Amino acid sequence: MDLEIKKDLTSNWFKLLQDSICIDILNLENNKIKFQTTSWKRNLNRDEGGGEYRILTNGDVFEKVGVNFSKVYGKFPEKFKKNIFGAEKNPRFWASGVSVVMHMKNPLIPAMHFNTRYISTTKQWFGGGMDVTPSKIDNLEKKYFHQTIKKMCDNHNKNYYKKYKKWCDEYFYLAHRKEARGIGGIFFDYKNNNFEKDFTFVRDVGVTFQIIFNDIIRKKLKKKWTIRDKEIQYFKRGRYVEFNLLYDRGTKFGLQTGGNIEGILMSLPPFAKWK
Repeated sequence: MDLEIKKDLTSNWFKLLQDSICIDILNLENNKIKFQTTSWKRNLNRDEGGGEYRILTNGDVFEKVGVNFSKVYGKFPEKFKKNIFGAEKNPRFWASGVSVVMHMKNPLIPAMHFNTRYISTTKQWFGGGMDVTPSKIDNLEKKYFHQTIKKMCDNHNKNYYKKYKKWCDEYFYLAHRKEARGIGGIFFDYKNNNFEKDFTFVRDVGVTFQIIFNDIIRKKLKKKWTIRDKEIQYFKRGRYVEFNLLYDRGTKFGLQTGGNIEGILMSLPPFAKWK
């Protein structure tokens, strides 16, 4: 399949998924509130793509949720290209993706994160995943979350879940705290075995995330919580901030490739605390 067709297929899917997820979010808010939408360009002087991020704050369900789409291209900076698969000798790249971060008003509902992307240098690959960060552990919720992901993964390859769960556990780990960010999920990168099969898997990851966040939120939407629950959530959010600023590869990639600052940092919660 022609590379340009692959780029069109993936970027069109990511944009469609952004729209679909935003519709779900607005439905959860009973359409009482709207997203603030910002379009941006990577370079104002020449065509190097851009994107659109949508942020909703102060909802009845979501304290803050961001849904970001991007399609950017150009050249990696000299000091950065050596760290990118396939860009060591040729710094040109193309990348598109969608990312979602949800911070909930009800502290009994976990923060949720998802992203998928397709990157082209002299090599092409998919990456992404999803994970959940509760401030209060719910073992039934944890079981549901992992069973749902495993079922989806098993439909593609029986080895995916174990491999990508382990990758997620190792990736979303705060080494300086010696603790996991949340209850895990799946994480994958450099996925380039077969475009059609890999793209089908990536689409399934996105649809499964939609199913999961709708189910988790609706089950706990009206559960009563206390001020103490909220305080615990604020401290857990502090850990979330630490990970995203210190370790997250997506944050570093966006900042080092001229991405939109507000869109990249949309993952940060509106309020957090440290002891």
